[in-house]
Amino acid sequence: NQLTLPTDVLIDKETDSLIICDYGNRRVVRWSYRTGTTQGEVIIDNIDCWGLAMDEQRNLYVSDTGTHEVRRYQLGEKNYTLVAGGNERGNGLTQLNYPYYLVVDRDHSVYVSDNNNHRVMKWNKGAKEGIVVAGGKGESNALTQLYYPQGIFVDTLGTLYVADERNHRVMRWT
Repeated sequence: NQLTLPTDVLIDKETDSLIICDYGNRRVVRWSYRTGTTQGEVIIDNIDCWGLAMDEQRNLYVSDTGTHEVRRYQLGEKNYTLVAGGNERGNGLTQLNYPYYLVVDRDHSVYVSDNNNHRVMKWNKGAKEGIVVAGGKGESNALTQLYYPQGIFVDTLGTLYVADERNHRVMRWT
């Protein structure tokens, strides 16, 4: 019934609950936000979860900083589908280096803030490798660079917004 180092949260409207990356306890938990709830439910365990996203079909996307990959789960299932990374830590187009935050668009493309590679990657549905859509030119403060990207958002027009942590700014890419 306790969290340790929670890193991300989303609302599951279908079940009136929060889904939380409980990074310090290596799990993802669901916690009802109805009054009187005293305990959460572990829905994924043994994962170094950092970021969460959910698509309109209620598939849950989870970044795992231990395996440097992004996984898709159907809620209630323990098996997953690899959707990004999974080829050990690195900076190639098939690799991630501490994937943090996630966004899933209407086409089921997954955007990942690839923190230690100082870039944001886009993985189209079913792709075996990603596309660098922001940064990826080393760590610095030029307008084409990022320095430890964190939270990301993609609007309905496909514009990407990135919280660029060490540059103390929010960047926008169209």
